[in-house]
Amino acid sequence: MKAFANTLIYALLYAVVRLHALLPIAVLYVLSDVFYVLIYRLVGYRRRVVRSNLEGAFPHLSPDERLRLERRFYHHFSDYIVETIKLAGISHEELLRRAHLRNPEMVRPLLEAGHKSLILVMGHYGNWEWFTGFPSRFGGLLEVCQIYRPLDSSAFDRLFRHLRTRFGARCVPKKDVVRELIRTARPTSPPALFVFIADQTPSRANLHYWTRFLGRDTAVLNGPERLAVKMNLPVIYADVRCESRGHYTVDFQLLTDAPRSKPENWITEEYTRRMERTILRDPAGWLWTHRRWKYSR
Repeated sequence: MKAFANTLIYALLYAVVRLHALLPIAVLYVLSDVFYVLIYRLVGYRRRVVRSNLEGAFPHLSPDERLRLERRFYHHFSDYIVETIKLAGISHEELLRRAHLRNPEMVRPLLEAGHKSLILVMGHYGNWEWFTGFPSRFGGLLEVCQIYRPLDSSAFDRLFRHLRTRFGARCVPKKDVVRELIRTARPTSPPALFVFIADQTPSRANLHYWTRFLGRDTAVLNGPERLAVKMNLPVIYADVRCESRGHYTVDFQLLTDAPRSKPENWITEEYTRRMERTILRDPAGWLWTHRRWKYSR
C-alpha cells in the first residue's frame, strides 16, 4: 500500500512539474517573481537562518547592505526553483547553452595518462542541477556520476533522480561510491567523472576536519580527498559563475593529478578556498538557506 501511495504521489508531482516545464522560460521567470513574494515576504522561508549566515559571513557590511544581499539571494533561490522545474522539459541544446562548460577538453590529458576515474568538487552555487547536461560535453569520453544523499521522501527522490538523469548522467548514492569506483577501475568499464557537492555540512560522526570558511570556523567534508588519496584520483574544482538570469558558466580547474604527493588536508583546504572565492565574487548565488554552521569546534 505504501509503495502504491508513493507511486501515486510521484505521478502527481511529475505531472505538475512536467506541465509547468512546458511553459517558456520567460513565463517561468514571471512565476519565479511570484514565488519570491511567497517564499520571502509572506512565508519567510528560513529567513532567520539566511540572516544569521549572512551576518556571520559579512559582519563588515551594513544592515542595509546585508538586507539587499538577502533579497538578491531569495530572487536567485526562486529562479533556482523554476529552473529546476524546467529540467523536465528543457531541450538538451538549450540546457547546454544556458549552463556552459568552458573547457571540457581539460579531462582528455588525464584520461590519456591512464586515469579511469576523476573527482569533481563543486558547491551549491548558481544552479548545480543544470549541469546534468555534462555527459555530452565530453564526446563520449566518460560517464558522469553524481554523488547524492537520497531524500527521505521516495516520491521526491524519484523525481529528482529523473530530472538529474535525463541527459545521461547517473545518480550514485553516497553509500555506493566506493563500489562504483571499483567498478570503474575494471578494464571493461568506461572512465567516469564523480561529481561531489562538497559544501554540505558533515554528519556529527564525520567532523574530521575544520577550517576557516567565510570568516568562521567550519567543519568541512573531506571524503573527496580521502577517496582521491586512497585510489590516486585526480581532483578538479568547478568554478561556477552566474553570468545573467538563466545563464551560468563553469570552468574546470585541476587541483591535482597526484593526490598522494600532497600534504594531508591540502586538497580539502584548496577546494574550500576556491569555493570561498567563487561565493565572494557574487554571494547571492550560493545556497544560504542551509544551516552550514550548526556545529561548533
